[in-house]
Amino acid sequence: MEAPPVTMMPVTGGTINMMEYLLQGSVLDQSLESLLHRLRGLCDNMEPESFVDHELVFLLKGQQASPFVLRARRALDKGGLPWHLRYLGQPEIGDKSRHALVRNCVDIATSDNLTDFLVEMGFRMDHEFVAKGHVFRKGIMKIVVYKIFRILMPGNTESIEPLSLSYLVELNVVAPAGQDVVSDDMRNFAEQLKPLVHLEKIDPKRLM
Repeated sequence: MEAPPVTMMPVTGGTINMMEYLLQGSVLDQSLESLLHRLRGLCDNMEPESFVDHELVFLLKGQQASPFVLRARRALDKGGLPWHLRYLGQPEIGDKSRHALVRNCVDIATSDNLTDFLVEMGFRMDHEFVAKGHVFRKGIMKIVVYKIFRILMPGNTESIEPLSLSYLVELNVVAPAGQDVVSDDMRNFAEQLKPLVHLEKIDPKRLM
C-alpha cells in the first residue's frame, strides 16, 4: 500500500509537524461488496487500488511507562517497492470540536534492511500480520478497506488465517498541524457511508 499523500509546503526552518486525522469502523464480510460499490460512486478513482502488505510492530522498552512503538511495512504483491517505517503518536481525543482522532504521524521509505536495523537499535518485534484490501481516494482523503490475517508460522506470510469475519474501514487525512477543518470534511463523507458502515473517532486505549 502506498504511503499516505503528504501536503507539500515550503519549509522555512525545522520540519513540518504532520498529523493524521482518522475515523474508523468495520463491516461484516457479507456487506463488503455493497460498501465497495458505494465507495466507487463517491470516490475519485472508480476502481480501487488493491494491496497485500506485511506489517511488523516493534517495541523499544525504556524507563518510560509505555514502550516506544514503530511499524515496519512492506508490499507483498508488488516487487521493488521500499519498506516503510511509520511512527504514530499518542492520539489527541480530548477536543470535542474535532470530529476525528488526531495524532502525530511520520512515514518514511527505507532500505530493505530496515528490520535488521531496528533490532540492532534495541527494538524487539512484538507481533506481525498481513493486511489485504483496497484503497480509495477522495481529494486528500484516503479510505482503506482491509482484512487482517494472523500469521500462523512466524515470518511465513503464506501461512495465514483471517483474524475476524469483518473488514476494517479507515478514513484518514495526513496534513500539517492546525488543519482541523479537514475533520469536518471527513465527517461529511462518513455520513454518506451510513448505514453500511459507521465511522467513528475511536480511542485505541478503549480496545486494550
